Amino acid sequence: MRVAAIGLGLTKFGELWNKSLRDIALEAGMKAINDANIGSSDLDAMFIGNMSAGRFCGQEHLGALVADQAGLSIPSTRVEGACASGSLALRQGLFSIMSGMHDIVFVGGAEKMTDISTEFATVGLMGAADEEWEGFHGLTFPGLYALMARRHMHDFGTTHEQLAAAAVKNHHNATMNADVAQYPFEISIDKVLNSTMIADPLTLLDCSPLTDGAAAIILCREDLAKKYCDTPVYVTGSGQASDTLALHDRASLTELKATVDASKAAYKMAGVSSKEIDVCEVHDCFTIAEVMATEDLGFCKKGAGGKFIEDGNTQIGSKIPINTSGGLKACGHPVGATGIKQAAEIVAQLRGDAGKRQIDGAKTGMTHNIGGSGATCVVNIFRRF
Repeated sequence: MRVAAIGLGLTKFGELWNKSLRDIALEAGMKAINDANIGSSDLDAMFIGNMSAGRFCGQEHLGALVADQAGLSIPSTRVEGACASGSLALRQGLFSIMSGMHDIVFVGGAEKMTDISTEFATVGLMGAADEEWEGFHGLTFPGLYALMARRHMHDFGTTHEQLAAAAVKNHHNATMNADVAQYPFEISIDKVLNSTMIADPLTLLDCSPLTDGAAAIILCREDLAKKYCDTPVYVTGSGQASDTLALHDRASLTELKATVDASKAAYKMAGVSSKEIDVCEVHDCFTIAEVMATEDLGFCKKGAGGKFIEDGNTQIGSKIPINTSGGLKACGHPVGATGIKQAAEIVAQLRGDAGKRQIDGAKTGMTHNIGGSGATCVVNIFRRF
């Protein structure tokens, strides 16, 4: 049984100090329900991606909160997998329909991250890494990805200019997504190189921001899709894989094994290869993460990602457009919502609804969502028939 995406909803991403977690979750959810032309009473279940509401907002029990705000008593479950929480929630919604248990489900993700200090947020996010062996000793996520960047530079000659090219491209794409993106403005290679050093070689403009935001998507059975939506987009492949929590236990610092394995599973389920992907949203929490993703997903050879991006192959209108939304870097990274935002961007592209950033003729798209430093990866493939 195929599963269709029939409705999308996104809030603005950014520093939303005048809105609470429940406000943004409800806003995205109602937009998705309205876009799907359904009523909330048509929903059979809810799955909510969130990483840190308890730590950041003092609010646990997110599944019940969202059901409460929608006035529903249906099953509603919070799903957590660090920064991959949104995509994991989408997989649970997908499987609940494929199993025959449900017909129409709501999948959402929300995170409120800017009402606390950067220091507190940094410590909280490190819960997605190995606290005993990494966090306790002072490592942060910029530090972990800086280690990967330095090794990639050492092994393959990757340059900081090549890393910066990913950020420049994503900011350009975000200028065409200003209704959602946190930072919809252009930057330059020089600005990236000369911005504040965070963890050598990564500067401030190599790093995704702390973000408030929510996203939602409505999934339904294939045979019901055309009843609600003229342009349904189908989830044709989904893969999930895990790797070690700590970097020091991995065979390589320049490959995320979870990405390789999750993408293989998704490609197999969808019956496609990397060459058939028309547009892709990858998890660019740091610029090195986008470089490695282009390699691990099979768009170029291992070690060639920096040059691949530098040569313009991932720009809109090029070989494989990546992060047309602006990515985590410029669109923003409310960690529980990111996987759903990625799916919403791909669905919009395949519908032909992406406006100035539309990829002509796009039929097959992919999302790549990482939890932590790569201990979890979810890859989903979408197609319009």
